[in-house]
Order: sequence, then structure tokens, then C-alpha cells
Amino acid sequence: MSAQLERYEQRFRRAGLPLFIEDFSPTHDIFTRAAPLLVVVFLIEMLGATSLDWHWWQNLLAALGGLVVLIAGFGLLNRFRGRPFWSLPTRFGIPELAVFVFLPALLPVVTQEQVRQFFGIAIANLVLVGIAYVVIGYGLIATTYWGLRRLASELGNSFASLVRALPLLLVFSLVLFVTADMWQVFGGMPTAFIVLLMVAFTALSTLFLLIRLPHEVDAIERDAGSGPPLRRSQRMNLSISLVIRQWMQVLVVSAGVGLFFVGFGMLAISKHVYDQWGVTPGSWSYDITLMHHPLLISASLVKVAVGIANFTGLYYSIALLTDSTFRTDFLDNVSAELRDLFTARTEYLALRDSSGLTESPTRSA
Repeated sequence: MSAQLERYEQRFRRAGLPLFIEDFSPTHDIFTRAAPLLVVVFLIEMLGATSLDWHWWQNLLAALGGLVVLIAGFGLLNRFRGRPFWSLPTRFGIPELAVFVFLPALLPVVTQEQVRQFFGIAIANLVLVGIAYVVIGYGLIATTYWGLRRLASELGNSFASLVRALPLLLVFSLVLFVTADMWQVFGGMPTAFIVLLMVAFTALSTLFLLIRLPHEVDAIERDAGSGPPLRRSQRMNLSISLVIRQWMQVLVVSAGVGLFFVGFGMLAISKHVYDQWGVTPGSWSYDITLMHHPLLISASLVKVAVGIANFTGLYYSIALLTDSTFRTDFLDNVSAELRDLFTARTEYLALRDSSGLTESPTRSA
């Protein structure tokens, strides 16, 4: 019975849905899995006791002293919590996390009276704890790994979607690409602004997905299986998994469109056109000869191609859930896989009920 439950739970983890596991506990499942990273960061922060103004031997002594303080502090907490002094906690609660966040931050205060560093280290540790909670708690690593294992299939689906999308996309993309205004806008835009635009478009498309996905998750749940309704945290876990999967498809489509316009621009936009439009090649450019015809690839060309790819990615991410053709292709694949997972969840819950477990075997081990 225990082995069967463990197999179901491993399946949920591999699918990037760890919150489908009953009694999933942050203190056991999340921070215990993140313990190696937290321990390494905790020990490295002994360097907070050092100073650039000191001699090397003073810094060495200060670092060793800081290491002793960190180990002693955690050892005393172990004793207070009824554990051996040198043990690594099997469960991380508020006291362990508080020691991780605040004890290293006290070192620069004690050695140099640097109160500002105290807040900097404490906030950085708190952010690391939050990242570990989100990444491990919502199965982002497992979801990404699952997506990479299915990369060939995802690339095939995305390429097929790209081929279907290109005719409609090219209607307005080609018109925009061959206008001087588009080149003047994106060609003169700093690279940092291009990156900021990519981040903004990604955030906008993600916000749209998070707004629409709850309705899609409801439909998939009704269609895919029976059993108790998903809890809010489980629905969020499933939504994040679908967002990551959709990101992969949008990335492939956007990259394909961007590469297409880089190639098309090299063939169609010559140095003479640059001069007529009053556009400079940018910070770099290279001349290439193809079939005795001069081609030019430049920073401005890449910026314009990336800008159009951004618009394309935003359009495609919205079309996946609004356009009937794209939506059917995307959700049909998802529904087929989730139907099996919902069936497995129903069997998993029935197995737990039949065994009379209130806590899974992995928690009591």
C-alpha cells in the first residue's frame, strides 16, 4: 500500500503537480528539499563578518569566528527543538527559517556595526526563502524538467502552430517590417529598452493567461475526471504548470518569427534602403555575400526582428485561448494528459481512504 501511494506521489511530482499530494507540507516537502541550498548559503554568509579594510589574517579569523557563531546558533536551536546538536533538521519551521534569515545578518552588526548590511542580508535571505517556496512548492523545476523531456513533441506542436499562424501573422508583420517608422522606432531603441519590452509583453501575456486559465481548468476538470474538487492551491499549481507549458510554445513561435525576419531583412533591406530611410545599422553590422549579392546584418535589423517577434508572441499567447483553431490544438493535448492525471488522483485518494491514512507514508517516515 505504501509503495503504491509513493508511486502516485512520484508521478504527481514528475508532472510538476506536487500539490496534488495530500498533506503536502511546506515544512517537510518544500524547505527540507531546499535544505542543501539553504545550508550552503547559510555557511557562505560567514563572510559577512569580514571587511575589505582589514588584513587577510584578520578576515580569516573573522570568517572562522562567524562560522563558529552560525554553527553554534543552529546547534543550540537543534538542542532547544529536541534534536542532536550536529543534526540537520528534517522539518523546517518558523524557528529554523528565522535563524537562517536573521543570524547571518547579525555578523556585520557585531563585527563592524553595519546596520545597513543587517537589513540587506536579512531581506536577501527572506527573498531566497520565498523563491524556494514558490519554485519547489509549485513544482516549477519538475514542470520545466517535464517540459524539457517532452521538448521534441512540444517543438513539433509549436512548429505546426507556427506554420498555421504565419499566414495571418505575415499579413500585418510584413507591412510593419518594411516601414521606415518601425525601423526608426526599434532601431534607435536602446538594447535595455528592448529587453524591458520583452519582459513587459511576457508579463502582459502571463496576466491574460492567469485570468483566463481558471475557466479552462474548470472545464478540463469537469471533462477529465471525477473525485473531489481541486483545492485553491492545487488549482494554482495546475495553472502555473499550464502557463509554463504555454510559455514554451510561445517562445518557439516568437523565436521562429524573429529568425524569419532576420533572414528576410538580410535579403530585402540593403544598405541603400538604410540610407533612404535615414536609419543607421546600429552599434554593429556585418557584410555577407550570397550569390554575388551583398547582404547586411545589423543591430538595427535584429532589434526590429525582436520587436516584431514580441508582438507576435503576445498575439499568439492570446490566440491560444481565444482563437478556436489554436485553442483546440493546445487544450486537446493538455486535456488528454490531465485526464490521466485526474484519474490517477482519484485512484490515489481512494487508496488513501481505504488504508485509513490521515498522513501519507512519506511524512511519517
